[in-house]
Amino acid sequence: MTASPRIPATIVTGFLGAGKTTLIRNLIENSGGRRIALIVNEFGETGFDGGLLAECGDDACRPDTVVELTNGCICCTVADDFLPTMEMLLARDPAPEHIVIETSGLALPQPLVRAFTWPSVRHRVTVDGVVTVVDAAAVAEGRIAPDDAALAAQRAADPSLDHDDPVAELFEDQLACADLVVLSKTDLVDAAALGGVEAVVRGEMRAAAKSVRATGAGLPPAILLGLGAAAEDDAFARKSHHDLEGEAHDHDDFDSFVTTVAPAASADDLAGRVRAAMAVEGVLRIKGHAAVAGKAAAVAVQAVGPRVETWFAPGKPASGLVVIGLKGLDRAAVEAALGL
Repeated sequence: MTASPRIPATIVTGFLGAGKTTLIRNLIENSGGRRIALIVNEFGETGFDGGLLAECGDDACRPDTVVELTNGCICCTVADDFLPTMEMLLARDPAPEHIVIETSGLALPQPLVRAFTWPSVRHRVTVDGVVTVVDAAAVAEGRIAPDDAALAAQRAADPSLDHDDPVAELFEDQLACADLVVLSKTDLVDAAALGGVEAVVRGEMRAAAKSVRATGAGLPPAILLGLGAAAEDDAFARKSHHDLEGEAHDHDDFDSFVTTVAPAASADDLAGRVRAAMAVEGVLRIKGHAAVAGKAAAVAVQAVGPRVETWFAPGKPASGLVVIGLKGLDRAAVEAALGL
């Protein structure tokens, strides 16, 4: 009897707000009816991205299945969350034609790739590719990539100080595992700045990886799917900082909380409050749903860096905003900025 072909899986990783969800939604909308199952992982307690991916207005472009895993990074819950989810999807009849996994922006892709070497999935699924999404505008603005010169100067001045930047390390680790790097939001930077971003990215990505530019319009499925990388075959050669330094991976450098916002006077008022909260030291990302006075529909919010997006989301409850940032961020200052 001929064995069934392994189901291809694509891991989409990238830092908070890089554009992973937008990329995947465009992929689903242009998949031509292919049975694609999605696993969406969020760091905070409240899910947000899974809803965005399931809300295609046309039944023909909805994903086949959306499984949302919240309150932790998938890279730390492989045995408890990820593998049972995979086994559930593989037991479906008919099985998915492709599985797309969106990791939390704070997740390392390396442990997830290694999970595909486990006997329960290795002979049934192959990692078609690890796609790392990089926010070109954020790199150009110096909000993600490491400033090697400044770091060297600090260490030279005081070698006893630990100047490891958890955001920069995560950026490097996500690139070090990629088969394809997608430079998102390239329409927000000029040609000279984009050239600098590409130089930074080339310095961190694997020699075998390729890169492609993207805007909010997304990319054709043929670019993202069908890479044939079989990443599980060299899963343990794709090292993270923790592997190289012999450390256990954790998320002690980051924190999150959910806060309820009093109804804003308008969507613009809400955006202004969120922008003020994003300016609080240590805040990296805010997203969720909040109420506007006199409006039945909640307003969806997405914020990263100085950019805040809002839109009305009929049928969604004003469930609150997820705030993600560095450990020790001042919650009281964030909530004061949000008008609480």
